[in-house]
Amino acid sequence: MSVTLTDQDKLTLRTAAYGAVTLLAAAGAAGSPHKIATEGSIALASATGLIGHVLGEKTKIGNLNGKSVAELADHVLPALTAAMGLLKKQAPEEADNFRSTVIVAIETAARTHQGQPSPTIADMARKITEALDAA
Repeated sequence: MSVTLTDQDKLTLRTAAYGAVTLLAAAGAAGSPHKIATEGSIALASATGLIGHVLGEKTKIGNLNGKSVAELADHVLPALTAAMGLLKKQAPEEADNFRSTVIVAIETAARTHQGQPSPTIADMARKITEALDAA
């Protein structure tokens, strides 16, 4: 079965996935936000299936430059929930793929710190997971 996603659907998925990594990097600003963003983005680029194709598209993602972590979270967390809802409706076989891809990306990004992730990063990872599971 072939799934056709609109350009807006694809933008929602990319905003949610790359936004989650951006949000984690912003929350870990005291550490190494560039390393968090790089490692998380590499993990997203390793996705397979329909999700891998969508995340691999080279298109601009807007609204990921919030002036604060709160402003960024106001945009990204609902996008994560919307992405999961969209996939459950239009491509249920890809919903788990998207969720696990985002989880692997944030776990990879969180491990860039020595030892355990900071409490701030761990809390943001929890919020991201809750947003994924809210759909």
